[in-house]
Amino acid sequence: MVKLIAGKKGAGKTKLLIEAIHAAEKESKGNVVAIQLGSSLNVDIYHKIRLINIEDYKIEDYDDMYGFIAGMLASNYDITDIFVDGTLRIVGRDLEQVGKMLDRIALITENITVTFTISAEVADFPESVKKYL
Repeated sequence: MVKLIAGKKGAGKTKLLIEAIHAAEKESKGNVVAIQLGSSLNVDIYHKIRLINIEDYKIEDYDDMYGFIAGMLASNYDITDIFVDGTLRIVGRDLEQVGKMLDRIALITENITVTFTISAEVADFPESVKKYL
């Protein structure tokens, strides 16, 4: 299942993401993963959460992100939740391509929740992205 936390910059998306990460960690019977660009979440996230700095893996576009998530799921069947902070800074700002990426990820995450933050006006989202709000 794919979910979005969306809104313009400064709308409090990261705070909502951190709260969702902590809630998932308390409820999860498996592993919770947080993907970030840099180290912005390091101080706020419990040590039981697997923090990944996406810069270490040279992810540059939508296909790379899909492959990265698919690879994580293939190698660790105990993942229950994945959180991605700063999606557009990682993959680019083409919202049509983001919609296609989300559709592909939704196909492989039926029993897993993948939550993305997207810094953009919700009114600017194409339908392919809005359906995940």
